[in-house]
Amino acid sequence: MRTIEYLTSADLAGLYWPIVLAGAAVALCCSALSVLVVLRRLAFIGQGVSHAAFGGVGIAALLGLASLGGATHELAMLAIVLCFCIAAALAIARFGDEHQADTAIGIVLAGAMALGVVLIDLAARRALARGEPAPAGVESVLFGSFTSVTETTAWIAWIVALIVVGGLWLGRRQIVFWAFDPGACEAFGLERARLRAVVMVLLALAIVVTMRLAGVILATALLVLPGAIALRLSRRWVTVLALAHAAGLLGVLGGLVLSFEADLQPGPSVVGVLLVLLAAASLAPKIKA
Repeated sequence: MRTIEYLTSADLAGLYWPIVLAGAAVALCCSALSVLVVLRRLAFIGQGVSHAAFGGVGIAALLGLASLGGATHELAMLAIVLCFCIAAALAIARFGDEHQADTAIGIVLAGAMALGVVLIDLAARRALARGEPAPAGVESVLFGSFTSVTETTAWIAWIVALIVVGGLWLGRRQIVFWAFDPGACEAFGLERARLRAVVMVLLALAIVVTMRLAGVILATALLVLPGAIALRLSRRWVTVLALAHAAGLLGVLGGLVLSFEADLQPGPSVVGVLLVLLAAASLAPKIKA
């Protein structure tokens, strides 16, 4: 099998193990959030926050961060994109309540994408005038690249995954209450707006690191499909969370194996495996426990 060869070969292991480790980290943080995304119908919010990354990428490109190279470039890009996405998430949470979120998302999505495209174009023109390499285009942000993952990316992915899972664990009771009955939060002394903002910031963290691996479009799928699979199989909270994590890990690792064996693009392979799991879950009986 190619997968075994890639992961055990002295020449190839250093290239492929970071992909597997980063993929597992992404599966962990996205699966933890995907149940909330499905329950609260936040899939479109995920789209808005993820596309806001275009603005951050445009700012980074205009600042010439591509010339830094190596881990310094990666960390600087991530920091700028992350700050931009968190700002976008908080703006959506602030100006769009439970019933008007679509309007806020549409404004943020359109504005951030327009800003990003303009800034990337300006950065490309400036680089051309100076005889420097052009910055990454819109396509690289849309579709990402598992194959460009480095050890630094894998470490960053695991740090973000631990932050997201840790944040959800610390606020688990309040967040679960908000997920099932946001209208009753105020009556029980919980600030609905604050809980919504916390979830939005955690979503922004997960989206940024997932986007680095799989792109904006596939990041959205990873934030929806594991939760959708789990909720089709059970309604018990603990079981749903366990199934979501199992589906996310199986989808990402299964997609990577499919990619290695069939020489396919990793991102679409991951989504393909998750869609097969969703189809199987739709036909399977609900789990009692």
